Amino acid sequence: MGKPTGFMEYKREMPKDRSPLERVKDWNEFHDTLPEDKQRTQAARCMDCGIPFCHSGILINGMASGCPLHNLIPEWNDLLYKGLWKEAIKRLLKTNNFPEFTGRVCPAPCEGSCTVGINDPQVTIKLNECTIIDRAFEEGWIVPEPPKVRTGKKVAVIGSGPSGLACADQLNSAGHSVTVYERADRIGGLLMYGIPNMKLDKKVVQRRVNLLEQEGIKFITNTEIGKDIPSEELLKDFDAVVLCGGATKPRDLKIDGRELKGVHFAMDFLRANTKSLLDSKHADSNYICAKGKNVIVIGGGDTGTDCVGTSLRHGCNSVFQFEILPQPPSVRQPNNPWPQWPKVLKVDYGQEEAAAIQGDDPRIYCITTKKFVGDTNGNLQEVHTVNIEWKKDDLGRFVPIEIEGSEKVWKADLVLLCMGFLGPEETILDQLSVDKDERSNAKAQYGKFQTSVKGVFTAGDMRRGQSLVVWAINEGRGAAREVDKFLMGYTNLP
Repeated sequence: MGKPTGFMEYKREMPKDRSPLERVKDWNEFHDTLPEDKQRTQAARCMDCGIPFCHSGILINGMASGCPLHNLIPEWNDLLYKGLWKEAIKRLLKTNNFPEFTGRVCPAPCEGSCTVGINDPQVTIKLNECTIIDRAFEEGWIVPEPPKVRTGKKVAVIGSGPSGLACADQLNSAGHSVTVYERADRIGGLLMYGIPNMKLDKKVVQRRVNLLEQEGIKFITNTEIGKDIPSEELLKDFDAVVLCGGATKPRDLKIDGRELKGVHFAMDFLRANTKSLLDSKHADSNYICAKGKNVIVIGGGDTGTDCVGTSLRHGCNSVFQFEILPQPPSVRQPNNPWPQWPKVLKVDYGQEEAAAIQGDDPRIYCITTKKFVGDTNGNLQEVHTVNIEWKKDDLGRFVPIEIEGSEKVWKADLVLLCMGFLGPEETILDQLSVDKDERSNAKAQYGKFQTSVKGVFTAGDMRRGQSLVVWAINEGRGAAREVDKFLMGYTNLP
């Protein structure tokens, strides 16, 4: 597994990203790559640790520890170190349908549980993964591989995000005829319209979609099941249906002034921006523009970061990001030991760019928004906030307590709400009479993925709630295995 003493001989090294002040001028990916010799050296740091937690993919305290796809990380790190690129890509693709996606946008729970990370900076697992798949595409090793035999069974997959694409890919490889329905005008779901171009170039997404199409998957866009086509028709036309529509109902902030012009859900902002960029390079103006505006992003996580980065590229006047929780510590705390996901402060690309332009990190912690105030024409002008502290109540639960005298008024022309999602939209679930769980998700047991309706399966965020791309791929693969078993009585899918 790599070089036995590599983790002692070599330090973690990452390629230098493009300068924040340079990259905010365009929508291109900002990560660079290492020269081949340095990349192989980084793979050599993968130690022979005996029990590689990096591919465990278990939940500890509700957070992923290790790769949910159970990627064979030590194996392909060893092959990369030895320069066996073709063998490395074969091992990588055994467990991950789309390493070009996870290698770019995954938060890398594998690295959080890397054994080297107990004492030293962890192995560059995510970078190694991305390098292997990109090299494979560059060398022409990734080619269409349609199934040699068709089963005669037809499957409809609703939604073309990571779970839908992974499910379709697996089922197609088993010989079933797969049709993927997508209500947007392009295939990819959140990969296409939910993640900005500078994090995941849409050429990378389209390249994979083209490959899947060449392998025999049929894609139908601009078609919303439940509206354009009644959901019940699918049960007549297909032998099985897989619901992969995501968790697309955003959490709202129902306070005074919510109706003002200038207050938007984050995904409406990000989706329209990417569509306009792809359609016309923003020439059509069919997007919510932050140019010259004072922007407030309410909420954290990847979506909040993407809103910050997008606003800066528009040329906003200022941008601040409100987080209701306290600032995370800079190092692991005793109650957050390895191999748990490290709950430590991270400076992502958006915050780095804001700091370079504005002089400081845009995040404000322990703050809550009380109301929005606008002018006589209904345009947003101000955001009123108060600082909070977290204290235990009589039941021992932490609750936010407002700090008297900490009220503040912020000038604002644009507010972006990114406070998570409440679950899937209900149209399809109601039309098919699919049972829901207590969180309004499609109810289906993990590992089985079968809903309350025979022949209807579900996977990804629609089943588990808002989660990571890597979990969506995991679920799509799992659902495909169960669908194959349902159709054929057995399955050879992994």
